[in-house]
Amino acid sequence: MVWYDIVFRLVIAIIVGACIGMERQWRHRMAGLRTNALVSLGACIFVLLSVMLDHDASPSRIAAQVVSGIGFLGGGVIIRDGFSIRGLNTAATLWCAAAVGTLTGAGFLVTAILGAAGVLLANILLRPIALFMNKKSKEESPEQTNYLLSLTCSEENEAHIRFLLMHMVSTEGLSLKELYSEDVDSNQKVCIQATLHCKSNAAILIEKIVSRMLLESGVTGAGWKTSLDLEAS
Repeated sequence: MVWYDIVFRLVIAIIVGACIGMERQWRHRMAGLRTNALVSLGACIFVLLSVMLDHDASPSRIAAQVVSGIGFLGGGVIIRDGFSIRGLNTAATLWCAAAVGTLTGAGFLVTAILGAAGVLLANILLRPIALFMNKKSKEESPEQTNYLLSLTCSEENEAHIRFLLMHMVSTEGLSLKELYSEDVDSNQKVCIQATLHCKSNAAILIEKIVSRMLLESGVTGAGWKTSLDLEAS
């Protein structure tokens, strides 16, 4: 392999990687212009190494190692934010940049350019479609409401009432967001409060739970409010 062919492949690898990274840089993602260009260039160099070696060094085997190694880099941009995961698309873009660089190093320049164009189209054109679908899904999904359920019981029955309440909430398919107890000033009473997250038309289920809890010995009071009632009060 002559030197100008090597230089040409390296330049193409940088260009296609930079083109992929421009979109990420424009959206202020962690892995932007330079990172994607370096990933593409690095993959190209590794494949060129296997091509230039005279003894047994299969380019496909080197490419497989590049694919495995890029997983560590992709894992660094994935962040858990509460119950959601961020950075998956950026990690996938880095993986694609490595694939494009591998193609460039192997000499498949047209395929590499087409691959880079495909990555850009996926990140640019599919983004508004995905946002539209998410918005449409939220509009069609039932409205969610928080319910505050309060129970007053004796201290000796507190553990039993809490366990029974959690069991009933789970049985009815409701989501328990918060559960806590606090002492009432007189007569050794305890107030148990639970915040439930469920559909806005779940008032019948909540009333069913309250009515059932009132049948328990030691429970002297029970009631519930919605988040809208709490905001209005």
